[in-house]
Amino acid sequence: MRLRVAVVLACVMALLAAVSLSTASAATPTAPTGSASASGVLPPSQDPFYDYDGSTPLSAIAPGTVLKTRTVQAHLEGLPLPVTTIQLLYRTTDSLGNPIVTVTSVLKPLVSSGTPKLLSYQSFYDSLSANCEPSYALAGGFDPGLISALENPLMIALLQTGYTISTADFEGQQADFADGRQYGMATLDGIRAALRSPDTGLNTGTKVGMMGYSGGAIATEWATELAPSYAPDVNSQLVGSSIGGVFVDPIHNLHYIDGSVVWTGVLPMALVGIARGYQVDLTPYLSAYAQSLIGQIQNDCLVDDLGHYPGLTFAKLTKPQYAQPESIPALVNISNQLIMGTGGTPTTPMLILQGAGGILEGTPNGGPGIGAGDGVMVAGDVRALANEYCSRGVNVNYQEFPLLSHTLTAVPWLAETLPWLQQRFAGAPASSTCGQIPPGNSIAPIQPTS
Repeated sequence: MRLRVAVVLACVMALLAAVSLSTASAATPTAPTGSASASGVLPPSQDPFYDYDGSTPLSAIAPGTVLKTRTVQAHLEGLPLPVTTIQLLYRTTDSLGNPIVTVTSVLKPLVSSGTPKLLSYQSFYDSLSANCEPSYALAGGFDPGLISALENPLMIALLQTGYTISTADFEGQQADFADGRQYGMATLDGIRAALRSPDTGLNTGTKVGMMGYSGGAIATEWATELAPSYAPDVNSQLVGSSIGGVFVDPIHNLHYIDGSVVWTGVLPMALVGIARGYQVDLTPYLSAYAQSLIGQIQNDCLVDDLGHYPGLTFAKLTKPQYAQPESIPALVNISNQLIMGTGGTPTTPMLILQGAGGILEGTPNGGPGIGAGDGVMVAGDVRALANEYCSRGVNVNYQEFPLLSHTLTAVPWLAETLPWLQQRFAGAPASSTCGQIPPGNSIAPIQPTS
């Protein structure tokens, strides 16, 4: 019964998400940058809890090590909830191999019985600002994109099933949007921190499941494929991962959303996030318009930019000789490193759901080599990833919804995910659709055209 209630609540949250994105072009509030929220919580950019101030160099500290701990009361849009939340500052790694720190929030279940189980929930908080992080919203901070209004009730519903929930600020304090490899390592190290902290009630024998949709799917998928090599200790405790609305091949996605209605706001955000994460200067390739626009969005949350630039094209963001993403060597090099499946092979079952009705969100068919998508993610790429993993022996259950867009596919994803993960925690064998998945696109790395 508890599981059914959780499924119903989760589906309602997904429907609310669909409504929120359909009105994304409306004005949204701006996150405060110079003062505390109404609850008195400082934003991460000003809160010393988010800074490492120890004397030992971070490079000498093992990934996943807890550096600071605090207990806060969970909040929903500033209103306190009867949920104890342990926040942990921990050491992790960026895509260049540098040691960095970030925070994970561990929510204790409302009712617990038996052996604790950890559900690692990756948020779709997609952002260029640390002030949009899940930890800040959970602690009572201001959420300009209202993402927490959708996700926090979902996490509360999951707590009612007896799971302990962890959710990491996986973009790091620099907010490296779209940097999948960093997302994955930060997610794994957040799980390590949660398992190692004496305050969470967990331990190194706790079973772990992972789930994430859209931006959260980026973190979940990369964590799943990197776990065997980067965090074999965590990998040994994983029971399965569920993802939906999946960002597989960055270059394909740039082409797919090019000139669309809602999702074109991701174009400049991705350029900022990639440049930050890999410490590259893309300015020589950008148009004057793009340089001005990027200067304006440096601290935006996702909802700040969705629907605000209808018809924006990649060509408008670049100088004439760089009108195609393939013509920028630095961008191609980074994008190739961010193609899913290039970081390793998962060893646990995967549930993957993908929509292909992107016209509902103003994105036309992507044409040869790309095809249909859900409005922002390319369905042919996700099929290709699923088939690739099947060929490597991964147990994959792939489902595609031709008539559903990105936000609408969240409903069946949530409804499928919760009972699927419950079965994985119970040790039941996972069903597979390998051998039944239609062919997808080529997601092989490409060479720059200049």
